[in-house]
Amino acid sequence: MITCTNCETAQFLQITQSRVYFEDGEMINEISETYECTLCGATGKYVYDEDRDEETVTGEVEHTTERPKYA
Repeated sequence: MITCTNCETAQFLQITQSRVYFEDGEMINEISETYECTLCGATGKYVYDEDRDEETVTGEVEHTTERPKYA
C-alpha cells in the first residue's frame, strides 16, 4: 500500500499521473504512478520495473505492507 509519510495514511492520496509501459505490446515492463496528498499537499512517485523486479518510491510517499496508522 502507498501511504503519505506526513499523514501516515493512504486515505487522502490521489493518483495524478499513471503510466504503464509495454516493451513488446503484451507484457507490462514498467508501472509509474505519481501521487498527491489532498490533505497536506505532499507528492511522491511509485515505479515498478518488471525487468529488474524492483520497486522505487520517491518523495513524501512510502510503500508499506503494514496497515496504516490512521485508516
